[in-house]
Amino acid sequence: MIKHIVMWNVRGATPAEKAQGIARLKHSFESLRGRIPGLLHLEIGVDSSRIDYACDVVLYSEFESQAALEAYAEHPEHLRVKREVGDLRVARHQVDYAAP
Repeated sequence: MIKHIVMWNVRGATPAEKAQGIARLKHSFESLRGRIPGLLHLEIGVDSSRIDYACDVVLYSEFESQAALEAYAEHPEHLRVKREVGDLRVARHQVDYAAP
């Protein structure tokens, strides 16, 4: 199994704009459930700590294999989501690793 974790800081001049961006990002990624072969689990978390070094949103997902993760990266539904949320972020961090 491959775990794929992505964290974002979301753009927004006001708290309301930032909250709208977070909601849009969350909705877009949640729309992938059941649409990507090999995607076993997907969850989106929104930071509640509000500490200055925290990211705003995290995507935690599990794939059946490295090949499934690679296929996800090019899947039309994932590419759609990337287009929908691409302008929302000011920073993005990613970690992929194999789980025993």
